[in-house]
Amino acid sequence: MKLLIITCLKESFNAASNLLKQSHIQAFSATDVTGFKNNQAVDLAAAWFAAGDEKFDSMFIFSFTTQENAAAGLIAIKQYNAENDTDFPIRAFIVPVDAASY
Repeated sequence: MKLLIITCLKESFNAASNLLKQSHIQAFSATDVTGFKNNQAVDLAAAWFAAGDEKFDSMFIFSFTTQENAAAGLIAIKQYNAENDTDFPIRAFIVPVDAASY
């Protein structure tokens, strides 16, 4: 099992949702997040949102899915970003799930 994590601007949520469906990921969760960036950050969050002291209305989407579906989702997102030139690409990460409670 894998955890597919996606971040995108709210305006890109429908595109991200469609990419998940194309990747045979029918069940996922989403929540609104507000991304902030200050120029003093030096950790991984520094690359999470664009530079500047602005805030961004974003979405955090995640799904527990198979390795195959997670890989298909990542490929679909990379292709979408390559075809859609934007300063705010859809970002995706695959995280292994080592154990579950069920």
